[in-house]
Amino acid sequence: MNKARRKFVLYAMLSVLVLLSVLLGVINGTNYTMAAEDADRLTLALSQNQGMFRQQDGGQPGRDVTPEQGQQPGAVFTPDQGGQQPGGTFTPEQGQQPGGDSRPVRPTAPDSPDMQGSLRYFTARFDADGTGTLTAYRILAVSEEEALSWAASLQRESTGWTRGDYRYRVWQDGDAVMVTVIDQSRELTASRRILIISLCGLGLGLLASFLFLHLIGKRLFAPLEEADRKQKQFIAEAEKEFKIPLTVIGGAAELIEREHGPSEYTASINRQVRKMTGLVGDLGNLAIFDEEKVPVDLSAVLTELAERYSPRFTEKGMRLTVQITPGITVTGSEELLRRIGEELLENALKFAGPETVLTLSREGERIRLTSVNDALLPDGNYENAFDRFTRLSNAEGIPGAGLGLAFVRDAVRTVKGRASARAEAGKFILQLSL
Repeated sequence: MNKARRKFVLYAMLSVLVLLSVLLGVINGTNYTMAAEDADRLTLALSQNQGMFRQQDGGQPGRDVTPEQGQQPGAVFTPDQGGQQPGGTFTPEQGQQPGGDSRPVRPTAPDSPDMQGSLRYFTARFDADGTGTLTAYRILAVSEEEALSWAASLQRESTGWTRGDYRYRVWQDGDAVMVTVIDQSRELTASRRILIISLCGLGLGLLASFLFLHLIGKRLFAPLEEADRKQKQFIAEAEKEFKIPLTVIGGAAELIEREHGPSEYTASINRQVRKMTGLVGDLGNLAIFDEEKVPVDLSAVLTELAERYSPRFTEKGMRLTVQITPGITVTGSEELLRRIGEELLENALKFAGPETVLTLSREGERIRLTSVNDALLPDGNYENAFDRFTRLSNAEGIPGAGLGLAFVRDAVRTVKGRASARAEAGKFILQLSL
């Protein structure tokens, strides 16, 4: 049940992780996309105006502010340059949309005086003969020579990001190629801060979710764990209580046969005792699956089992051949792994022909445990042999409930393995990948 609680917490945490990742991914992706779209609107406005902003001075277009006009590179608009009121106060009339639209201009819009005054950019023109000149230069972070060289490297591009924080646009102006590069570091810094805050929020959200789910999981699974504990206790006590009377009944039937000889009644008693003993054994198997997993020397376990079962094979006129690579270790329950080997050998004793070969080997990162038995079965896959209460055609008339191989499959799954069965050229091949 602890495993079920861990799975619950794990799957719940994965769900929270996916949900938060998608949500924050959409937020940050949308934010970054909007920053790129804002930058594209600015470069488009510049491209429509020969790569510079036209200032409004009495309604007459003027040239972009450049160092030759008496300002330092990267200079911003002053009130007298932009037609603002004394003191730099921006009035609604100055911020109207072109065409007399009375709606206020967004601060980040290309026609916003604030944006035009603060944007850092440069524009280069390359004539057909390859001659390049700067037609606009309003940036301090890049020298004029570097700006011209940088623009030359972008001539064959269209639009996009360059050097991380800079957005560029390339367009044709007659025979000339124009390149505008704008500095978007301030806008992207805000986006990166949102990303960092999102990642921190994701981590804190996962931590809070884990603590909450761990606490809730304990309370949620407490009644189930108690019920599971009582069930295991009941199974253990039932197994013990059933074994004693079954042993007594079996012994009494054997005594009657010795004194009075076998009869159909003693045969029926013995049949039922064997059946009940098998069911009691299956009850015991249920408790094995929850045992603690430790490194187990599977080679030694199978070698010991082969020595113990060899006389039984000999008594039935059968031959047991083992090919076990020494030193193979598997992490799991020793009792569970022992029962897997016992079930394979019991299955061979019941249904196999003259010879059984048990092989344990390592193939790459996997361990192969294979039982090859002589069997009169048509060739093909027999995955249904691992289904509960399934008996193959060669089991007709042989006592059994069809639970042995089902136990093997479930046991192999506890060590994250796989079981397969097939018939081929008169051999029944059981292969376990551990």
